[in-house]
Amino acid sequence: QVRIVESGGGWVQPGGSLRLSCTASGGSFEGYAMAWRRQAPGKERELVAGILNGGRPRYWDSAKGRFTISRDNANNTVELQMNNLEPEDTAVYYCNTLGVGPFAGGLGTQVTVSS
Repeated sequence: QVRIVESGGGWVQPGGSLRLSCTASGGSFEGYAMAWRRQAPGKERELVAGILNGGRPRYWDSAKGRFTISRDNANNTVELQMNNLEPEDTAVYYCNTLGVGPFAGGLGTQVTVSS
């Protein structure tokens, strides 16, 4: 099973920005709606943003107005640009298909927002 790899997380002060990326070596995202989810300590995993194969995005409340999801099918990447980050955005961020898909979940990438 092809595994997804997420990257780009880190520590940032409130108001800062990060750009997350995911890819899957040996597999293709083309044809699948993709999504970023996140899981904060003690909380359930939640959807943040999704993107259809044709590029149309969808944002859940926590991301609206601050995050931008994009994809590059040619390079098999999905990215999440996160601006104006808040401490409440601290979580492990995961990328995978929006629905059922063939990819094994990655380890995620840690985002920490604090002063």
